[in-house]
Amino acid sequence: MDEILLDVEKIVNHWMETSDDDFNTMLVLYRSKSYHWALFMGHISIEKLLKAYFVKQKGIHAPFTHNLYRLAELGGLEISEEYADWLFKITTFNLSARYDDFKKEFYTMCTLDFCEEWIEKIKNIQQWIKQML
Repeated sequence: MDEILLDVEKIVNHWMETSDDDFNTMLVLYRSKSYHWALFMGHISIEKLLKAYFVKQKGIHAPFTHNLYRLAELGGLEISEEYADWLFKITTFNLSARYDDFKKEFYTMCTLDFCEEWIEKIKNIQQWIKQML
């Protein structure tokens, strides 16, 4: 049985604040040309915002998953097909940056242009979710 939260606002604020910290870390990593880690932190930033949204909507702890689309779905977030596609792709940044069997391929894919494109998309999704919080 899901545990009802006593202080939803406090937990939502925690997720939002740590998401902002991770977003700023993403930008620092981008400027240092650590593009694969920048995108990993972009994933974490969006994950935390989706967990904030889930908690706000459901009043219970967010599920233990890194799948961004699944978090959006479980939170009842209405999402466009374009944003759904972006969430699926951004979710891969979590696995690709962390696990050795994916890491080398992801590292070579993470060019400056690729990173800039996805940071822009991460910013768009971040702003969209924040509007609903």
